[in-house]
Amino acid sequence: MPADIAPGDVSQTKQTPDSAEPVVVFEDVSITFDVKPVLQNISFTVYRGETRIILGPAGGGKSVLMKLANGLIRPDSGTIRVFGEDVTRMPETDLFKLRARIGMVFQESALFDSLSVEDNVAYRLHEEQVPEEEAHKRVLEALRFVELENTIEKFPSELSGGMRRRVSIARAIITKPDLILYDSPTGGLDPITSTTIIDLVIKQRDVSHTTSLLITHRLQDAFLLATHRFNQQTGKIEPIPNGGIDDSTKFLVLNEGHVVFDGNTHELVHTNDPWLKEYLS
Repeated sequence: MPADIAPGDVSQTKQTPDSAEPVVVFEDVSITFDVKPVLQNISFTVYRGETRIILGPAGGGKSVLMKLANGLIRPDSGTIRVFGEDVTRMPETDLFKLRARIGMVFQESALFDSLSVEDNVAYRLHEEQVPEEEAHKRVLEALRFVELENTIEKFPSELSGGMRRRVSIARAIITKPDLILYDSPTGGLDPITSTTIIDLVIKQRDVSHTTSLLITHRLQDAFLLATHRFNQQTGKIEPIPNGGIDDSTKFLVLNEGHVVFDGNTHELVHTNDPWLKEYLS
């Protein structure tokens, strides 16, 4: 845990999220599977331009929370609003339209093995019947962003795990979504490859200012996001000067289905909560 983060050392180089426009709102949300409570009375708000990092022990309900945010499952009680729409009561046809504004990066990449990298990345564009020439151009742009332009004709089986994860990010961003959900994008990857993936998340955050939720089991990934930024002049990920922190990156920590922390990096690092201190150590 970076103990040298000082109060007030906040990067001011990026747009401050518009607090008047929440993108994701959970209000007193609970869900139970097979009589076992998974999430209990969950409430939090993600504002436009925020990156919300979701931390917590395995089995704490993080992936379930992500599926709820995407309308893939519905809670037993409570309300979830995405872009101001109540997804807990929305018909499936309307949810399908809503998901067109959401990019999703799965832990296992979830690429179609029978499709080329180009067709995987262009999948949603093909659904939207975007002309082939335009789709190809946008695929190239997305692959260039994740530095995999030379894989366009390959198939997922020809790629490493890290490369597949980067293709998944290209697929998620190709429609320029208003919200990106990263479900453990570094899960199962070695530390060097994990850093490469987090670098891309930072780049997407700082270039496009896209609102995002990100689950990670790696504290080093979380604090890399909080303390680094993408320098558009050099094209590199760099530490924020003077021990600064990114003001759009916030944390939500779950434990046994409850929110045990909701706040910014400085508040998390300097917490006095005994459980959180032990978890972060």
